[in-house]
Amino acid sequence: MGELLVPRRYCGPPSTGNGGWTSGALAALVGAHEPWPAITVSLRRPPPLDVPMPVTTQDGVTEAVHGEHVVARASLADADPGIVDPVSAEEARAAEAVYAGHSFHPFPTCFSCGVGRAAGDGLRIFPGQVGDGRTAATWTPDESVGDADGRATLPVTWAALDCVGGWAGDLEERLMVLATMTACVDALPAVGEEHVVVGATRGSEGRRTWTSSTLYDSDGRVVGRAEHTWVAVNPSDFD
Repeated sequence: MGELLVPRRYCGPPSTGNGGWTSGALAALVGAHEPWPAITVSLRRPPPLDVPMPVTTQDGVTEAVHGEHVVARASLADADPGIVDPVSAEEARAAEAVYAGHSFHPFPTCFSCGVGRAAGDGLRIFPGQVGDGRTAATWTPDESVGDADGRATLPVTWAALDCVGGWAGDLEERLMVLATMTACVDALPAVGEEHVVVGATRGSEGRRTWTSSTLYDSDGRVVGRAEHTWVAVNPSDFD
C-alpha cells in the first residue's frame, strides 16, 4: 500500500525518527480521513531516516518494514485515549520557562521538543511542570508544518502529542524512548493559532513508563489526545 519515509527533519535522536511523527505518518495510512479513529502504533525498532520503508496491511495490521525487520506496526485501537485536564495558555507559557530540557536534554535534535531546533524547523514544544504530575506548553503551528488548507499535518499533530508525555514521566531521571502510542485526532490544528498541549504521568514499572497527553485549541476544544508507553534504554545505543 505504499511506503513510509521519515525525512531527516523529523528526527528524534540525531540518526533516527521522532517517535510521534513516525507513528502519525503510519497512522495516516490506516485512517485517511478526519476525524481520525484511535490508532495504536508500536515502534519495534528505531525508525531510519531518509529510507523508504515498504508498507503492507494484512488482517487489519499495517506494518512498515526495513530489510527483514518490522520497524512500526499500526492498527485500530481497542479504546479512545483519555483526556488530560486543561491548563490556561498563561499557565502553559509560565511552565515553558521551567522546562527541564533547558538545563539538560537527552535529544536536543528532537523535532518535537528539542532545544537545538530553530523556530520554523522544529516544533519547539517545551513542556514544564504545572503540578499534579502534569506538564504543559503552548504550541503555534507555523506554515512549514501546514497543508494546503492551513492545518498542521497528521504526523506533525502526533509529534505535538508525543514528548509532552515523556517529560511528564521521568525523562529527567533516565533515558526513555517511545515504544507505543495510541492517538485520536478530532481535527487538525490550525496554522498560526496558539494551542496548549498538556501531558500527565500514569505510572511506571520496571523499564516501562505510561503517560498521556491532550492538545487543546485556542477556544479550549480538544483537538487530539494520546496515550504512550515509554521504555528505558541504554544511552550508548544512541548518538
